[in-house]
Amino acid sequence: MQRWTTQLPDETSTQTLGAALARMLTPGLKIYLHGELGAGKTSLTRALLQAAGHSGRVKSPTYTLVEPYAISVAGKTLSLMHFDLYRMGSPEEFIDAGFREYFDSDHLCVVEWPEQAKDLLPPADLDVFLSVAGEGRAVELRANSEQGTTCLNHLDLHWTR
Repeated sequence: MQRWTTQLPDETSTQTLGAALARMLTPGLKIYLHGELGAGKTSLTRALLQAAGHSGRVKSPTYTLVEPYAISVAGKTLSLMHFDLYRMGSPEEFIDAGFREYFDSDHLCVVEWPEQAKDLLPPADLDVFLSVAGEGRAVELRANSEQGTTCLNHLDLHWTR
């Protein structure tokens, strides 16, 4: 498993990381975001979506559980599904809501609070762990697949703050 870590001292660095991740998006990519409330999961997702071309408002799907966004990846319009499973009552709600159908090669999935779905989620290509570190955030990315490893390799080559 390949790992990549950095410090995000401020909101601008979180936006920079989101933009860098947006450049690495590929069809079917699954990114799972881990961290306590206020760790920056939604902020990172917002920055990723805006860098991927979404110009509208990005809201946390805390109550709806999922928000779809149309983005362009390699000249192809894809749906990025932003999940926030924090308020999910049970893992079975994930299946009952039909969310599993989005985890295919036609969608990109970013999931906040994946722990809430237990083992019902397919494995992540990229796990992102965010934690509060002083005034900023510490972040660790872990690749769990070939697609995730490719993403981290490109991120490492192009990361600038």
